[in-house]
Amino acid sequence: MPIPALRLYDRPYLLLALTMLMWGGNAVASRLAVGELSPMVLTGGRWLFACVALLPFVHRDLVRDWPALKPRLLRLSLLGTFGFTAFNALYYAAAHYTTAINLTIMQSSVPALVLLGMLVFYRMPVTKRQLAGLLVTLLGIATLASGGSIHVLLTLRLNHGDLLLLIACVFYSGYTIAMRDKPDASPISLFCVIALAAFVSSIPLIAAEAAMGKAIWPHSLLGWGVLAFVALFPSALSQIYYIRAIEIIGPGRAGLFFNLMPVFGALLAVLILGERFGLHHALALLLVVGGILLAELAHRPPRSLEP
Repeated sequence: MPIPALRLYDRPYLLLALTMLMWGGNAVASRLAVGELSPMVLTGGRWLFACVALLPFVHRDLVRDWPALKPRLLRLSLLGTFGFTAFNALYYAAAHYTTAINLTIMQSSVPALVLLGMLVFYRMPVTKRQLAGLLVTLLGIATLASGGSIHVLLTLRLNHGDLLLLIACVFYSGYTIAMRDKPDASPISLFCVIALAAFVSSIPLIAAEAAMGKAIWPHSLLGWGVLAFVALFPSALSQIYYIRAIEIIGPGRAGLFFNLMPVFGALLAVLILGERFGLHHALALLLVVGGILLAELAHRPPRSLEP
């Protein structure tokens, strides 16, 4: 039985925009989760609930794709462990030691790391327009993170929390690059295998959190609502969309859209959490979108000179 929300398979830019919108919503949901769900419970619960929610729709795909998935189970398990679980765990840990500004800026390293990885491992050249587009999007992220203040950027200080986040970004960049050689399987069945591995690898983290007396299980309507939202949208649909978009346009081009995520997150915070909308929000959105468009011009086929 097909899922209507998945019928966007041939529109990679729309898939990526929706993915980053949902990941931006994840940032807002994470703030709503404070006091309702502890970080590791949310990390593990999101992947478990995502698999359970998709099971009625995906079982036929899994049966059909199993011959392609089975020989790659170790690789897919590593992708779930490092790309999903380790990334989120390190992100939450880093948030205890660094500022929101640093978190935003450090995450913007993902597109650059993906382009570098594609160059090193696959010898895929980086064009001048891609570099220019990347720089413009980074300028947009810097504008967003600093509130448009150059002084704020000049006084940034790095600490070991930033190192943790950089490691997390390396993991997710590696996950993005590895998707270039994914098994010949549907994105939905591929996601379910990776998400199940992510849940299994998160169990020791949940156990450690519980042993320290810091585990908070969902106990209210808000807590369950946050978990349901994170499982269905930032976890399930967004990851399926991301896998499919990479399949169509490749990791390097898809990775550049990552810089839309903090912009969408800031705009959703304005709409949902009542934070103030500033000129720097609008400027950041224009710069990030403009940078992506500039980079994508490098992939347009030249116009014919014939009349």
